[in-house]
Amino acid sequence: MISSSVGRPGTLTVAAAVLAAEGLLALVLGGYVGVETVIGQPSDMVTSIAVAGFGVLGGALLLWVAWGLWQVLRWSRGPAVVTQIFALPVAISLIQSAQYAFGVPLIAAAAVALVALLAPASTHALMGEDGAR
Repeated sequence: MISSSVGRPGTLTVAAAVLAAEGLLALVLGGYVGVETVIGQPSDMVTSIAVAGFGVLGGALLLWVAWGLWQVLRWSRGPAVVTQIFALPVAISLIQSAQYAFGVPLIAAAAVALVALLAPASTHALMGEDGAR
């Protein structure tokens, strides 16, 4: 088991990194849609604003959960697992619609994050005496 000086197992570091990457990507894509909405002429302004807002808010929340995992905070495990479970059907849908460039990396990231989050070392750090914060 790889551990940092704050008692964070390597599996938790991997999970935090994956969620941070997902959060950054969602934040960037949400910002991009927002900028395109402002400077372009979207066919549906309300939908464009909603998509941009959802991307920015979702990205920020994923970054917050990643920070919680990095800090080995017990509350962060639930939202981290749930977001990865929701990412799987989205990835499968993308793959079924032949958008492999988005679906394959998303399914790989979700699988890696789930394995890391559910690993015994992560469970012990977050749910054992060490993670009861």
